Amino acid sequence: MIRTLFTCILLLLIHVLTAQDDLLADLQAEEEPTQNITTATFKGTRIINGHSIETRDQGTLEFIISHRFGTVNSGAYQFWGLDQSNIRLALEYALTDRLMAGLGRSSFEKTFDGFVKYRVLQQQTGVKKVPVSITWFSSATIKTLKRFDGYPIDFTDRMAVTHQALIARKITPALSLQITPSYTFYELVEENETSDHVWALGVGGRMKVSKRVTINAEYFPQLVDKGSQYLDAFAIGVDIETGGHVFQLQLTNATAMIEKGFIGETTNDFFNGDIHFGFNISRAFQIGNRDR
Repeated sequence: MIRTLFTCILLLLIHVLTAQDDLLADLQAEEEPTQNITTATFKGTRIINGHSIETRDQGTLEFIISHRFGTVNSGAYQFWGLDQSNIRLALEYALTDRLMAGLGRSSFEKTFDGFVKYRVLQQQTGVKKVPVSITWFSSATIKTLKRFDGYPIDFTDRMAVTHQALIARKITPALSLQITPSYTFYELVEENETSDHVWALGVGGRMKVSKRVTINAEYFPQLVDKGSQYLDAFAIGVDIETGGHVFQLQLTNATAMIEKGFIGETTNDFFNGDIHFGFNISRAFQIGNRDR
């Protein structure tokens, strides 16, 4: 009798454990496959002069102040460039997590600029493998600097447009690289310019040295000769993240802080000492609701 009861209890226990294993297997089968989206490829929306693939979270308003001082080889009289300064002020807003737009004004050539930026693909692993992130960027500028040579120009002559495909990969948690095929069209060609358009292939990257600090580099070689006076833009810098701020320090041969300027209108030679010290300061504010 006891043996029979023990056997029944044992069989019941085996049945319960087997049923639990089957239930766990069914639950695991019903689980959605994992999908890991890569984030923080770069600390901010700029590598140095040029945009990175990053866009802000929906509802984020970012205020950016950019400075480029004079060249450091201008000597003590110009306080090694610090007596001279170009500035750009900008407001940039994220309409969605993928789409943002911005407006800015530069003292360089008294230029107004606007852009839109859309994140097409995001690097990810798991059930869906995407090896790179891709963001599309388009901007338009209007130069309002007065001319005193008597040459008649209309509104469109003051304009330039730039289109870029920003393609980046976060190779390791510390190392990110980006290539940036770029096209810029200038409505007005000056006498010393050979082309009204410039193709360039930008390359840039960052190396993370601590939780809040990265070292960045950027180079925009032109693929079409726009004029003998124009050179390729090169820059190196450091990003420092402090809460809601990203503080970028850089050395560059580019005076302008917008694409049509540093890609196609740089006149200084970095390796000849024509180096501008500069910085970008950004502050983000969450002012809109996020669709989560």
